[in-house]
Amino acid sequence: MEAVIKQFGQPDQDEVQVWSAFINRIRPVRPDDTERAAENLRVLKRLLRRREDLKEQVRDAVIRLFRQRKVVSLYVSSGLLPSSGFFSESARRLSDKLLPEVIDTHYMRGVIGACFHKVSDEVWVNAVPDEVWVDFINVLFDPTVSEIDRRDRNRLPDPVSEIIEALRMLSYHVSSIGLDPELVRIDPTLEEHESPFLAQNAELVGFLANYKAWWLEEGSETDDEKHLGVMLDQCEDVVLRIRRRAAKMGTSLSLTFKLERLHQHLDRIGVLLELLLQLRAERNINSIAPQITHLFKELIRAECRKNKLSDYWSKNVELLSLRMTESASKTGERYITSSRSEYFGILRSAALGGVIIALMATLKVVLSWQGFAPLNAALAFCLNYGIGFALIHILGGTVATKQPAMTANAIAASIGEVRGKHRDLDNLVELITRTVRSQLGAILGNVGVAVPMAILIGWLIYLGSGTHFVTPDEAHRMLGEVSPFSGALLFAAIAGVCLFLSGLIAGYYDNLSAYGRIPQRLLQLRWPRRTFGEARMNRVAAYVESNLGALAGNFFFGFLLGGVTALGVLFGLPLDIRHIAFSSAYVGHALISLEFGLPLQLAALSLLGVLLIGMVNLTVSFSLTLSVAMRARRITFAQSQELISLIFQRLLRAPRDFFLPPPRDSKPTEQLDESKVDENEPTLGEKSDQAQRI
Repeated sequence: MEAVIKQFGQPDQDEVQVWSAFINRIRPVRPDDTERAAENLRVLKRLLRRREDLKEQVRDAVIRLFRQRKVVSLYVSSGLLPSSGFFSESARRLSDKLLPEVIDTHYMRGVIGACFHKVSDEVWVNAVPDEVWVDFINVLFDPTVSEIDRRDRNRLPDPVSEIIEALRMLSYHVSSIGLDPELVRIDPTLEEHESPFLAQNAELVGFLANYKAWWLEEGSETDDEKHLGVMLDQCEDVVLRIRRRAAKMGTSLSLTFKLERLHQHLDRIGVLLELLLQLRAERNINSIAPQITHLFKELIRAECRKNKLSDYWSKNVELLSLRMTESASKTGERYITSSRSEYFGILRSAALGGVIIALMATLKVVLSWQGFAPLNAALAFCLNYGIGFALIHILGGTVATKQPAMTANAIAASIGEVRGKHRDLDNLVELITRTVRSQLGAILGNVGVAVPMAILIGWLIYLGSGTHFVTPDEAHRMLGEVSPFSGALLFAAIAGVCLFLSGLIAGYYDNLSAYGRIPQRLLQLRWPRRTFGEARMNRVAAYVESNLGALAGNFFFGFLLGGVTALGVLFGLPLDIRHIAFSSAYVGHALISLEFGLPLQLAALSLLGVLLIGMVNLTVSFSLTLSVAMRARRITFAQSQELISLIFQRLLRAPRDFFLPPPRDSKPTEQLDESKVDENEPTLGEKSDQAQRI
C-alpha cells in the first residue's frame, strides 16, 4: 500500500490507474468477506496516522480528483432513472452489458467505474460499517487542518460548487417530470392549484443563490431552509397521492417509471441539501463525514448495478404488480365464504363448473380424433379450453383451481395489515380457515360433478350408438396419464404455473380497463347505442368494467394450457398439463368404458393421482401468487412461525371449520382486508420510504 500511495502526484503516472491500484489493496478476495475489507481500511488508517507524508499525499490526491474531474453528472444521473423511458433504458442496459461503454475518466463517474470495476464491489463497500468509513475520512482530513477556506471571494470550493450546480439541475428535472401530462391525468388537482414542483424550483434556486452569496461574502445572512423543506415535502405528498390514485384508476409502465424517477430525484435533492446545510453549520469535511459515507455507498451501489436488468425491471414493475394483485385480491374476497349460505353458493357454482368441464373434456377427446395438423390441433385445444373457461365465468360457475390465484392475493393483503398484534393474527387464522374450507368446497363441486357427468355422457353415447365413447385401450391410457408415477405431478406443476400466469393476466386487464377507461370509451361508440339502446350499452359497459379481467384471464388460461402441449410438439419435448377437473372427467370416461371393471390397485392409483394433481395445481399457483403479491406490497412477514402454530392449534381444536360450513349463518368474523384501509393512508411500501426519509 505504501508503494502505491507514493505514486500519487508523480508526473509519469496515470492517477486513475493509481487510484485503481489503491482500491485493489482494500478490496477483499471474496466480496462477502466484510471483515477483511474493514480490516484493510483499519490498517490503512493506522498507516496514515503514523506517516504524515503519506496522509498528505492521499489527501492531496483526493482534492485533485475533485478539482480536475466533473462531478455534477455523477450526482444528477448515477442511481437515477433516465428520461429515455423504460424500454429504451432496458435496451441500453442490455447493449452495455454485452458491449461495455467507453469509460471517460474526465468525469468522476468514469473514475468510479474504472476503480470499482467489479460488479461485486458494491457488496463489500456497503457491508463495511459506516463508522469505519467515517473514521477513515476523519483520519485523512484532520479537523485542525480541514477547515474549508472562505477567504477566496472569487470562487466557491470545487466540491461545494458541484453540489450547488447538481441541486439546480435536479430541481429543474423535478419540475419537468412533475408537470408531465400523465401525472396530471391521474391527479387533475395539479392543474387547479400552484404546482409544488414549480414552487420547489423557485424556492431552491433562490436558496442556492443566497447560499453562494453567504459563502463568498463575509457577514452575509442565509435564508431559512424550512420553507424549502415544506415545498419538497409537498412534492413527496403529491407522489404518494398519485400512487394511491393509480392503484385505483390503473397504472402503466410509463407512469410507474416517471413516479419512480421523480421519487429518486427528490431523494437525491434531500441528500445533497443536507450536505450544504451541515457545511453551513460547520465548515469542515469531518462534520459531513456520515453524509459523505451514505452518499458514497449509494453511488457505488448505483454504478455497480447500472447494467443490471433484473434489478431495474423489479423496481419499475413493482407498482404495476401491486395494481394487478390488488385487483385480484378484491376478486379473491368473493371466493372466501363466511356463512353456510355462501358455502353452498360456492358449491353450486363449482358444480356448474364441473358440468361444463366434463363437456370440455369430452370435446377435447373428440377434437383429438380429427387428425388435425399439429398447429390446427393446438389451436382447437386452446379454443376449447379458452371458450369453455370464459363460458363458466359468464354463466356464474367456478373453477376450483382458479381460486388460489385470487385468494392468495386476498391473504397477502391481509398479511399487509397485520401489525404484530395477536388479535390480528387470530383474524388472519380465521381468514385462512375460511379460505381452505371454501377451496375444498369448490374442489368437491368440480370433481364431484365432473366425474358423474363424464360417466353420464359416456353412458348416453353407449345407449345411442351401441359402442363406448372411448376404447378400452384409450381408457387405460387415460388412467395411466393420471398415475402419480407417470410424470403427472410435473405436468400438474406446469398447469399450476399457467394458473398463476392467468391470475396476473386477469389483473393486467383489470388494470387496463381502469387505466384506459375502457367502459367509458365503449359508451362513446354511437352505432352500438343506436342499435342496442342506451340502457343495454350501460349494462354492457358495467359488465366489462367488472369482468374484463376475469374473462381475459379465463380465456388466456385456456390458451396457456393448450399452448404447453404445442410447445412440447414444436421443440420435441415431453410437455403436457394435468388439471384436476379434466383428469377427474377423463377418469369418469375411463370408468364407463371399462364398465367399472378396474383392478383395485389401478383404481387406488387413479384416485391418488387425481388428488395429488389437485394438490400440486393448488400449491404451485397459490405459492407463486402469494410470493408475488407480498413482494409487490413490500411485505416481509416475520411472524410466520407463530401463524403456523396458531393454524395447527385451530386445526386440532376445531377441525370441522376447515372442511364443513358453519352449522348456522352468523355474523362473519371481522376480516382483515384492504377495504378497511383509509385510501389516504400510504401503503406499507410508502411508509417504508417515508421512514427512510425521516
